[in-house]
Amino acid sequence: MPDPEKNGMNSVKVQIFGSEYRIRGDADPESIQEIAHYVDSKMGEVSEATSVSSALKVAILAALNIAGELFREREDRNRLLAQVHERAEELKTSLDSELED
Repeated sequence: MPDPEKNGMNSVKVQIFGSEYRIRGDADPESIQEIAHYVDSKMGEVSEATSVSSALKVAILAALNIAGELFREREDRNRLLAQVHERAEELKTSLDSELED
């Protein structure tokens, strides 16, 4: 079996919701740990806020919360990119007008 670390993949042990997992990915180990900690904290929040006892259901609810955050961030990014594009067009038009004079 090929060694994942020889292929540029990192292997990191993480704790999520009381279970240990070995995560392999091309991100640096600190990033993998940070992401795992974020998922663990989201699952903890869901577990505390609901009466759900199944780890699978907690994971699904946490995944929905995280996906909701991702979608909101994407919407915000797209809105900001549109504003930057609009402002760049305004500046280009203004600059073109000044250069014509």
